[in-house]
Amino acid sequence: MFVMELTYTAPVESVEEEMDAHIAWLDGHYASGVFLASGRKVPRDGGIILAGGITRAEIEKIATEDPFTVAGVCEYRITEFIATKTSADLATVRENPAA
Repeated sequence: MFVMELTYTAPVESVEEEMDAHIAWLDGHYASGVFLASGRKVPRDGGIILAGGITRAEIEKIATEDPFTVAGVCEYRITEFIATKTSADLATVRENPAA
């Protein structure tokens, strides 16, 4: 599983100009089952996306395709982790590490 932390590198007004395209991009990855949760950070200097079911190379490619990235208004920091414990709602993404 991945935590995709994005940090704005431009004023929020520039981010807002790309918001519709960013939301459409999010919706596509929710529809494919890759994105599990997302939202703005507080204070509003970026956002967080939880994603799973794909490789690191695939998630890095997805990040480069975000309209925010394409427009140069954010940077991504991607952290991979093994979700060994989850709520019942996220049981399908629970992982068992190799022994």
